[in-house]
Amino acid sequence: MKKIISTLLATTLAATAAFAADIVAQKVDADLTKVSYTSPFWKSAKFSEVTMYPQTAIKMNDKTANKLNSDNGAKIANVAAVYNGKEVAFLVVWDDVTMNIQTGYKTDSYADGFALQFPSEVKDVNKLPYIGMGSDNRPVAVYLQKAVRGFYEPNGDGNVYYQLNRNQTEFFGPELKKFDKKVKGIGSNDYEKSFVSEGFRSMTEIKDASKYNSYSRLSYKDKKWMGTLARPISDSYATLNKSAFPVAIATWDGAKLGRDGIKYLTPWLSVELEGGQDASALIAATSAKVKGDVAKGKEAVSTNGCAGCHQIELSDPVNLMGPSLANIGGYATAGYLRESLLNPSAVIVPGYNRNAHSNYMWYTLDNGKRVSSMTDYTWLDAESLNDIIAYLQTLKAEVK
Repeated sequence: MKKIISTLLATTLAATAAFAADIVAQKVDADLTKVSYTSPFWKSAKFSEVTMYPQTAIKMNDKTANKLNSDNGAKIANVAAVYNGKEVAFLVVWDDVTMNIQTGYKTDSYADGFALQFPSEVKDVNKLPYIGMGSDNRPVAVYLQKAVRGFYEPNGDGNVYYQLNRNQTEFFGPELKKFDKKVKGIGSNDYEKSFVSEGFRSMTEIKDASKYNSYSRLSYKDKKWMGTLARPISDSYATLNKSAFPVAIATWDGAKLGRDGIKYLTPWLSVELEGGQDASALIAATSAKVKGDVAKGKEAVSTNGCAGCHQIELSDPVNLMGPSLANIGGYATAGYLRESLLNPSAVIVPGYNRNAHSNYMWYTLDNGKRVSSMTDYTWLDAESLNDIIAYLQTLKAEVK
């Protein structure tokens, strides 16, 4: 989506401040509670291209998965949004040459899927929650949909008879066809789950009645997945601003054993409700490019020993002492990068990798609170800090 540069909002931003929103939600007069990719309003909705970057923060202990994902590039998704004053709905479309369906609980078979994430509340647009899991005092609501084969219980009727293997029934011919039809009719392939999360190891599934306030579906056609989600603009788990709010999108590729830390992520994207009030602050925060000297920033990263704990660029050797930064510029905002340098304990990324040095931990515990082992860089002058952030923002994969 084209972004139009207008005026400076801060000295640390490169002539970038007032951009257009990443996604514009069109106002519709329609019921959004049962939305699907066939809903008629999508034909006139405004689609935006967004980039999803391979998540590389954590090195998985799965040799096959690591090999399958070793050369991942960024991927493009097309996203549209609509709202009716009470609910907001999204349609996410992305290419996938293989359709992977979850066929059971296995360690070598995973499903395609997608998720949308919303901050529970935005108090400061420059301090958005960490992508994927939220952060202390900044919870998120996450809505996940996976492609699964039909399952039968729990599906509400308590009847396990139709889980019987068809070859063990007393039916033959037409009667067996009736049995098969009945089984298909009561089965479900809707793997829809909602979560709240406020940081590392805090993700909790929503199991009260409010989980049904969201509605998502997943469909595969012409080597593309189409995922839809509808939810209230405000509920007990996320209160979205009626003018603009952030959303982040994740997709999984089952063919590459995608799960947990193996997925594609967008950064926080700004969603502007058509006809709403000024959304420039959020748009600037999600789009900001820090004004700095990239070459000097790269040199400062080397001089300050960052590579001692982090893999910096994808071509660098894997370093298991800390999270990889190889794609951090793809899915982190400028505000997150700044906070990570000045206050590393604000967000503790999942670790510690068991393959790292046994005497080195990513964090320690202080009265039950996780404290990062990374030093803070509050002593850096403003220019050097901006140079480093400008360099980190360049660390992202190209679209393949």
